[in-house]
Amino acid sequence: MSRIFITGGSGRLGRSVVAGLAGAGHTVISVDRDAVPAEHLPAGAEQYTADLLAPGEAERLIRETAPDAVIHLAAIAVPFSAPEDVIFSTNTRLAYAVISAATDAGVPKIVTASSPTALGYGSPAGWLPPSFPLDEQTPPKPWNAYALSKLIAEQTVQMFAAAQGEKIRYAAFRPCYVISPEEWEGALTQQGHTVRERLDNPALSAPAQFNYVDARDVADFLDVLLDKMDSIPNGEVFFVGAKDALATAPLAELFPRFLPGSGPLTEDLTGTSPAFSIDKARELLGWEPKRTWRTELTPPYEGPDTAASEQAALNDEIHAGLVPAGATKETP
Repeated sequence: MSRIFITGGSGRLGRSVVAGLAGAGHTVISVDRDAVPAEHLPAGAEQYTADLLAPGEAERLIRETAPDAVIHLAAIAVPFSAPEDVIFSTNTRLAYAVISAATDAGVPKIVTASSPTALGYGSPAGWLPPSFPLDEQTPPKPWNAYALSKLIAEQTVQMFAAAQGEKIRYAAFRPCYVISPEEWEGALTQQGHTVRERLDNPALSAPAQFNYVDARDVADFLDVLLDKMDSIPNGEVFFVGAKDALATAPLAELFPRFLPGSGPLTEDLTGTSPAFSIDKARELLGWEPKRTWRTELTPPYEGPDTAASEQAALNDEIHAGLVPAGATKETP
């Protein structure tokens, strides 16, 4: 098992990643400005509080803890939650500081969190992709500081990969709209709504393209990614999402209502198919998400379209195998 250094380990995604990787048998070093209560820290994890933007702090901690891998999650995690220049400066400086420090220390595996928002959906000037489902080949068109900072984080690992060759392995991942375990039981999501409210009112999930992912599935993905990094191309980027959409009706029906001009592009998003494909993670890594809102929501959803959606899910599994799926996310 490995020693894994995780920045942002006290965050809404970070807590599940720390718990999941510790539960998988790794020694986890969680680093954040704020600590979680000691009683909530899982066995196999230790935590440090630090300002990773302070000169030399990231390098000091990485050298002291001597990890086998670094996963960078720390960031201002919600678009427009701070002034645009603050978001851009904070997120890009954090990514460079951590990735650079890990590289200088010779850490063999370095991963950074990005975001599906790098694609540019939701632009007030209008946005349509070349096709659906969206995947890693969809051209990025960031229109705000958060999205741009995440694209630059991807480019930062790719820059270091180009400079290091095969000596150090790098990757980036774009987690979809993260749902933490307590949010299935009614806690508010990062946009201030419950999961049930997002299902009841499609207008709430439409800005995120109806994407989502269970935070524990992200932890599982990272465990698989770290194991497979030596056998895949260096500097790869992956979408990480659920295998269905956060919606009770097919996206082929919903998208034309919320994304003008998308009708001809979304005709194949039938049944429970999501807008984002996770086929790359399936094919290169053999990773598959385990959780969906249909299995995790407590109590189970009983909206008007549930029966049809569940039948569609069953049909997808019987007739089409795993749909070319995914989901997206707004922030880690």
